[in-house]
Amino acid sequence: MKLSFVIPAHNEEAYISKCLSSILAEVKRNSYDYEIIVVNNSSTDNTKAIALKFVGVKVVDEPKKGITWARQAGYLAACGDLIANVDADNVIPKDWMNIVFREFIADNEVIGLSGPYKYYDLSWLINIEVKIFYILGYLTYLMNQYIFGSGSMLQGGNFVVRKSALDRIGGYNLDIDFYGEDTDVARRLQKVGDVKFTFDLPMFSSGRRLSKDGILVSGCRYAINYFWVLIFKRPFSKESIDIRSDDI
Repeated sequence: MKLSFVIPAHNEEAYISKCLSSILAEVKRNSYDYEIIVVNNSSTDNTKAIALKFVGVKVVDEPKKGITWARQAGYLAACGDLIANVDADNVIPKDWMNIVFREFIADNEVIGLSGPYKYYDLSWLINIEVKIFYILGYLTYLMNQYIFGSGSMLQGGNFVVRKSALDRIGGYNLDIDFYGEDTDVARRLQKVGDVKFTFDLPMFSSGRRLSKDGILVSGCRYAINYFWVLIFKRPFSKESIDIRSDDI
């Protein structure tokens, strides 16, 4: 079983090195088969040049800007059995790969796996508030998946899917700009197999969007789009704003 890391990157020169370094450190600790694909998503900075400095990292260009376009380009270029969707401002924690392979090897019915974010550049208090938000989301996930059968839950930037399952649902929804893209994938995957969300698979990430918008606004926006996609099969927010370190 081979794992393909797919990393969308639009003007991520400030973060991409840290992300790739953490992935390479993780794969060196293990003996799993893997590949790393950075999708240069219409960047105008040094993102591509920095990624190419890392030995073994493959860079794919996607001129159409958008997270779903970038994920789709990476998925189509990948040759792994599992597609790990990791954002460019993420840092892989130790044993992340062990947990991923353990879950997929143990149960062939699992086609999607995800976990929460922990924000490495935000305070412990905000991270506690974020965890409460995840707990509420997790309870909703349990009801939707196991009682109503109307959807599941994936954290964008920290989810792994079987490539064969993505093939079955036709890949990512290119009509979605940003908000709700992970919910849409989870909703469609849930119809062909088991999608699992577990707190045992955390991912470290930058909290730049939360810092810019505020935790209440961000939480409400994500929640609205989550339910909108489940009910209407499209997100409430049609567009998103890029937030980089200079904007905070």
